[in-house]
Formats: sequence, structure tokens, C-alpha cells
Amino acid sequence: MKKKVVGLGEVLWDVLPDRTCLGGAPANFAYVTTLMGDQGIVASRVGEDSQGLEALRRMEELGLNIDHVQTDPQHPTGTVKVDLDGKGQARFEIAHPVAWDSLEWTRDWQDLAETVDAVCFGSLAQRSEESRTTVRRFLKATSPGAVKIFDVNLRQSYFSPEVLSESMRLADIVKLNDEELPKIMGLHGFPYKDELSSAQRLVGAFDLKLVCITRGGRGSLLVRGRDSSEHPGFQVRVADTVGSGDAFTAGLVHEYLQGASLALMNEVANLVGAWVASEVGAMPSPKRGALENSLAEIR
Repeated sequence: MKKKVVGLGEVLWDVLPDRTCLGGAPANFAYVTTLMGDQGIVASRVGEDSQGLEALRRMEELGLNIDHVQTDPQHPTGTVKVDLDGKGQARFEIAHPVAWDSLEWTRDWQDLAETVDAVCFGSLAQRSEESRTTVRRFLKATSPGAVKIFDVNLRQSYFSPEVLSESMRLADIVKLNDEELPKIMGLHGFPYKDELSSAQRLVGAFDLKLVCITRGGRGSLLVRGRDSSEHPGFQVRVADTVGSGDAFTAGLVHEYLQGASLALMNEVANLVGAWVASEVGAMPSPKRGALENSLAEIR
């Protein structure tokens, strides 16, 4: 049975040196969630401009549910200038203010929140007070059994210790990368010794069910209570890394909702993340069942 999974937050256009691609962590996450066989829903806001109309058209074309994407008559659709280094690693320059800085709490979103199986949210979409308030209302309106995933994304100066702490308190799962982990520990006054002990400290401090630390092309570490799982990652020829972390999160959440073991969650998440990194853009189309066949091989 398909799970109802929401990507809550920013939808935007990634403006790369040679192309412009639809993106934003929640949209990327919802897209791969749909590929995994669940119902990926985007809860965001775009402008009533040509870029907003094209974003809606493109998401619908990709099979995403856009019934809960708001439109904004005053603010433009979000854009991010993306620069890639020689290894395909991305750096971001994020426009501000834009439509997703004005996420509005509506009856439609309340009804959606009450029926979801999982919702993934980040720190970037909470950079404005209005959107931050809406994100928190959405999370608090979910049912007790809904899984809440906080995907940390420390972009530019768009975060604070308060936002990070409150987000982790509201979450069941926290996912962050190995560069963000020492910063998170320091911002909360926790000593940083190593990844495992730090993740265990976060689990205890914020009553989390799972902490995931990604290591780029070197795999990931999952920590649940005193149990842990490490995965070395899959070696692929990287096209660009835009969206690969969001794909990882989608794979992780899909398996978590199925009650998978830590090892299987780690394997699937790394596989899906590596696949997106090997393709151009954050929402590539699977070629000849490549993703499905790869997933079938590890089950």
C-alpha cells in the first residue's frame, strides 16, 4: 500500500552554468519518493509568474502531486544560483525573499497534515518567521503515528541554534552530513569527538528514533539507540551532486516506513543517492528500469 509522504518547504529553480533545473529539497525528495512507489506530495509555494507556472507544469509532468502547492501574487518563484567545482560538488547562492518564504497555513494544509504517513522538512524553508510558523503548525497537526524527518541544510546564514533545536525536538529522524555534524554539536554546546558518539548524543538529547550522517561519496552512518550501521557508499561517475542527498533521504524514509533493518535502509538510501549523483539534475528519469533493477538486486 502506497504511503502518503510530503516534502514540505522550498520549490525553486537551480540555475547552473549550462542549464536551469527544477529543484528544492522537498520537491527532489517527493520526486524520488514517487519513484520508490509511494505517493510523493509537494507542499510549497511558487510565484504567479512564468517560472511558477513552469514549475507546476514540470512537477505534474514528473508525476508529482501538486494539489497542495500554493501560488503567491506578490513574491517571485524561488531561484538558486549553483556553481559546480571540478568534482561536481555544488555551492549555492539563494535568492531572497521569494514565494516559499511566505508559506501560508491553510485548511487545505491542515487536512493534508492530518493524513500523512511521513513529512520531510528542512532548515532552509524556515528562514522567514512566516514560513517557520507554518512549518511548525504543519508538523504539530500530523497524527501521532506520522514520521517527521528533519533534513538539516545549513545554507549561507539561513539557520540559527534555536531553529535547529526546535526542529530536532519536533522530528523523529534527523539527517545531516559529516560537515554539518560538528557545527550542530558546537551550536548546542556538545563536545564533538567522533560521528558515532555525536549521533548517539543527539539521539538522547532530542529523543530521536534515528540519526543519519551522510559522508558524500563515502557512504553513511545510521544510529538508532545503541545500534548503528555503516555503509561505504557506491562508487559512480558523478555528473553532479545536486539532489543526491534528497534522494538518499527519500530512499531512507521509504525503507523506514516499511520497517526495514538499519542495514537495508542504509543500502537502499546509498544506492538511490548514488544513482541521482550519476545523472544530470536532481530529478533524472530512470533509464530502462535501471533504478528498479538495482533495488531488486539488493533485496
